[in-house]
Amino acid sequence: MSLPSLSPASASTAAPTQAELLDFVRRAAADTELIASLPLDPEGRTWVRLAGPGGSEAWLIGWPPGTGTGWHDHADSVGAFATAAGELKENALAARLPTDGWKTLELSDGVDRERLLTSGKGRAFGRHHVHEVLNESREHHAVSVHAYYPPLPRIRRYSRTGQTLRLEQVERPQDWQ
Repeated sequence: MSLPSLSPASASTAAPTQAELLDFVRRAAADTELIASLPLDPEGRTWVRLAGPGGSEAWLIGWPPGTGTGWHDHADSVGAFATAAGELKENALAARLPTDGWKTLELSDGVDRERLLTSGKGRAFGRHHVHEVLNESREHHAVSVHAYYPPLPRIRRYSRTGQTLRLEQVERPQDWQ
């Protein structure tokens, strides 16, 4: 299986940009051999770590029907993801949230954004981007490729009721082993 790599012009020691991460996940999502190599589980998400560009953290993720991430952010990491098979929905907040020191926030009207990412579609995002990703299909798996830089220092998980967003948990890499 061949993993996508950055072109020599962009494979420097500099941190990868959001555009480079997006290019990587799109190329990886188009690699049919790579996508077919992911074992799919009918009950839960599956994932395989990939070698991302410029020291980034990258993942190939399988999404059974009806699964999702819940509301979360990637803290200080920028990122990108692309759908390789199926369809994913992203609900996101178009609001700059405080980075620390809060447990509950009242969101303003009009901050909700929704994107449907069909096979081959992707998006990049900046630091502290709060979103949830869902496979709303009742019948079909979805597969996606994700990349983050710097490698995820933490993920903050939220609950949401109406316009109230509540910080529920902070996870660190050692929690994912």
